[in-house]
Parts: sequence; structure tokens; C-alpha cells
Amino acid sequence: MNTQTEHKFNADIMPTGIESAVVYAPFNVAFNTLTKQGYEVISLAENARLRIQQGPHSFISRNGNWTREGVIYVPNEGAFLTPYSPMIQNSREATEAHRKGEEFYPTKEQIEQALVNSIDFPQENIEIPTDRFDSEQLTVYAFGGEKEARAYGEFLRNLGIEKMPVWVTNKNRVNRQNRPFARQVWFKCLSRMSGLGGYARSIMHGYAGRLCGINEKVA
Repeated sequence: MNTQTEHKFNADIMPTGIESAVVYAPFNVAFNTLTKQGYEVISLAENARLRIQQGPHSFISRNGNWTREGVIYVPNEGAFLTPYSPMIQNSREATEAHRKGEEFYPTKEQIEQALVNSIDFPQENIEIPTDRFDSEQLTVYAFGGEKEARAYGEFLRNLGIEKMPVWVTNKNRVNRQNRPFARQVWFKCLSRMSGLGGYARSIMHGYAGRLCGINEKVA
């Protein structure tokens, strides 16, 4: 079966400074579809900003999606959140690995590059209070700075969301690997458990594997 066929492209937010689009397809096909239309994979910071901009009842708020970030798991060393996942530049290989039930192992050079601007990622599931987003390294990093993190935290608190879960790949599973591997970050929809995860090995899915893209517009 040809996995490179075109899939439905839906520009759902436009034109308010940022245009957003979503594709329902396996990760590599969705990535190719977005880039052909001039969109880039959305980051956590852009995702949070659009949720604030469009409100809690918008598509971007009511649905989760993959983001640009990735988590690099290094056996017996730790986990690291990187701003640009190596799974994006290797979308076909990464999708095929997950389709086979395997991990995606970036090259040594790709790992080194990804770790340059990374920060420590939890090795166990945690919850971050939304009133501390501007003082926690993870949320400040993920959402684009203290001011931006504070704004998203206030947005969540106004919806009655007091904590944001962060889900990770089991530490024992990580340490059983013989080399570093990557997982894509999933940003969950707004709900009581609205959080972000670096645990899923499921980028091969279509409908459930939404990939969002953005296209900055000059106002």
C-alpha cells in the first residue's frame, strides 16, 4: 500500500496572525501533507497560544495532537525534552518502526544535535500545578517563557484545571534498551487530565494521530 498518498488537509484557524491546519494520517504522511501546503509542525508554545486565542471550545482546544517536540530517552542516564524531534526529519523511518512495534533509534549525530537545546524531562509521571507554570523549568521551556507559561496556566485554571500531568515512558523499559531512542510529544486536549506526554509509541495511527501545523501570517 502506498503510504505517501494525499490525505485530507483542513485549515481550521485562519487568518488571525497564525493559521493552523490539521491532518489525520500516519505521522510521515501527515508531515508531508503539511509541508507541501507551506505549514510547519506546531510547537507546544504555539499550541498553547492558539488555545488561548481561540478559546476552550475551539477545535485546537477540544482535540489533542502531536507537536514538534520530542523526548530522547537515554538508558541509565535520563530523559530529555528537545524542541525539534528527530522523528520529524526521519518521519518515514520513525512511522515504520512504530508500525512494527519497535522503537525509533536516531543516529548518534541526530541524538547529539537533539540534546544541544534540550532540558531534563521527568523519568516518572508527575503533575505540575497550573499556578506554578511560570516557575517550573519544564513549563517555562515548553510554553515559550515565563510570561507565556503563566498565561497558559491562568487559562487552564479559569477552566477549573488545577494540575497538568506529564506522562513518560517507564524508566525500567528505557533502561532495558541498549541505545537512546525517541518518542514524539503528544499534547492532550483540554479536560480534567489535560497534559502532555512523551510516552506514546503510536505515530503510525491515522485518525487518532492528529498532526497540526502552523503558518505565521503578517497582520
